[in-house]
Order: sequence, then C-alpha cells, then structure tokens
Amino acid sequence: MPDRRGFLAGLLATGLIPAATWADAGSPEYLSAGRLPNGGHVLCGLDGAGTLLFQIPLPDRGHAAAAHPNRPEAVAFARRPGTFAEIIDCVSGRAKARLSTPEGRHFYGHGAFSADGSLLFTTENDFDAGQGRIGVWDAAAGYRRIDEFASGGVGPHEILLVPGTETLVVANGGLETHPDSERVILNLPTMRPNLAYVSTSGRLLETVEPEAAARRNSIRHLSVLADGLVAAGCQWQDTPGTAPALLLLHRQGGAFTAIAPPEAEHRRLAGYVGSVAFSRDGSKVAVTSPPGGVLEIFDVGSASHVASHAIADAGGVSDAGEGFLVTAGTGDLVGATGRETRPGAAHPVQWDNHLVRIRQVAV
Repeated sequence: MPDRRGFLAGLLATGLIPAATWADAGSPEYLSAGRLPNGGHVLCGLDGAGTLLFQIPLPDRGHAAAAHPNRPEAVAFARRPGTFAEIIDCVSGRAKARLSTPEGRHFYGHGAFSADGSLLFTTENDFDAGQGRIGVWDAAAGYRRIDEFASGGVGPHEILLVPGTETLVVANGGLETHPDSERVILNLPTMRPNLAYVSTSGRLLETVEPEAAARRNSIRHLSVLADGLVAAGCQWQDTPGTAPALLLLHRQGGAFTAIAPPEAEHRRLAGYVGSVAFSRDGSKVAVTSPPGGVLEIFDVGSASHVASHAIADAGGVSDAGEGFLVTAGTGDLVGATGRETRPGAAHPVQWDNHLVRIRQVAV
C-alpha cells in the first residue's frame, strides 16, 4: 500500500490522472486514531471487515477524525486539551498542513466538514472566557482560518452536520476546564450541558438541555440520521451508581427522549458513554463504555433495550452491514448485532474512542 500510494501521489503531482478519490487510498470505510506498542500515535484507515489499509503517524495522541466528503483527506484531531489538527493526504500518507488554535484556545478532539467539503468546523474551548467556540477553516484555501462563532454553550465536544442541511449539531458538555488545571472541572455545581443547533453561518437556531435532575449528564458524543434524528451519548459527572439515562434521542423542535437499559446493564456502563452510532438502516442505536467494557444496543422506534455485549475496553462504534463494528483498546475489532458478536481483525493498536465512518459524496 505505501508503494502504491507513493506512485499515485507522483502521478497526481504531474497532473496525469484525475483528482484522487478515496478509492486511491484503498477505499477505506473507517478512520480511527490509536497508539502503537512503541508509544507512537497513528491515524488508521480500515475497510468494512476491519482490515488495516493504512497507518499514518501523528505528532501526539489523536482522538477523532473528520473525513473529507469528496477527496481522500482526513483531519486528525488532538485529544483534549490538544492544540493541533493534522491535515493528512491519505493517498501519499503525508501531512499537508497542521492547524493550530488561536492563543487561549484548545481543540476538543472533533470537527465536521460542510456538505461540499469547502469548510471545516472545529469545536474549541475559549478557556479564559469559559465559553465554547466553533472555528471555521477554508478547506479550499489550505485550511486558512476565516471565522469563528459561539457553540451555544460550554465545553463543546462532538460536532456533526445534519445531512442535507446547513445546520450543525453540537454536543456542549457543559464542563468548564482550563489547561492550567489539567482536566479538573471548574463549574461542577453550575454546569449546564446542552445540545445546540447552529447554522453554518453561525446563527444559533436551538438549544435543548437535560431535565434539572440530569444537569450533570455531560452531553459528549453524537450520531445523526439522514432525517435529522440525533443520538447523544452522555458522561455522568457524579456518583456512577446514580447516573440517569446516558443515551438521549432528539429531533429539532422537540424534547429529549431518554433511553436506558435494564438496571443491571445500566450499571455496567459505569456512567460513561465513549461513543454512539446509529445502525445503517436507522432502526438501532448503540453506545459503548470503555470503563464498563460493554456495548449496549437499543431499538430506535420503541426506545427499548435490545442487547448487551461484553467487549473489553469497547471504545469506537460505527454502523456496519446489519449491525455495528466496535474497536477496543485491546486492539480487537468486533462485529455486533442484536443477537451476537463475532470477532473480527485484531491489530497491535490501542484504539482511541472513535471509529469514524467515511461518507463520500459524488462530485
């Protein structure tokens, strides 16, 4: 694969072949960051079966990635409170650029492209002001920073574009932190997480908060269907045994629907959702818990629990065929449905929390 990538990169540089597509990078279906046994950090491309297609070095620990919709380009984000985002050509395996946050900011590990791929939106912490910001970068002009606007809350983490719209959905975790205090939460007594809908031009359209009894339920991770239904995974900032439902469904203009498994399975989540994903047909939604070592699957239509699967250090989850594909900190990849799990590929990579589906659009 490296030789093929180098050959294709050379041809592209001469203009002898059309612009590259994700097929030129081996047709990966997923991206995931991870840590190697030697301590190095990488961004990896995986096919639908979990086969490793490429492994590209990162300068430090990565968290999630954003895949460009119509060219084989990925943005690998530093884990909070990192200040870099690496723009990677997945054909050549080389970094094209590195984004740095403005003074007084750090990234939150996530970003999203506009539908045409011309803009990149990044979640950021203005840590002196204690406010969330969304950075706007011109992907067509070397990822030049061109704008920023409010995230609609504090501690924005994951951000996604609602398909077919110019609306961004933002998980504002509600947690005020400052690099000088490492990862200590500075506003626990007053935290107010929310789910915010913001136009790509920066206009706040709507925010919705958990009920008062669940205000310490930090909204962190997201998945969104083509019809606009959003799934939000939460992390409880209090005694784990007192956690409310950690999965929330929401449609713009409505109220949250909170979903929890039966009590014993709920306790296994340990108050922590590491990742969330809808199934490909939208009928199921799954959440992982790395500390709990579990994958929980729910039916969307009935808001009911379907299955619980023990997967050690389960982190990333994404749709796969009729079910889900899960990455684990052990290096394992596991396929899962409502009935069973099946072992997949295993790699000497300690996978981070997210398995990002590449959703290429036709150009």
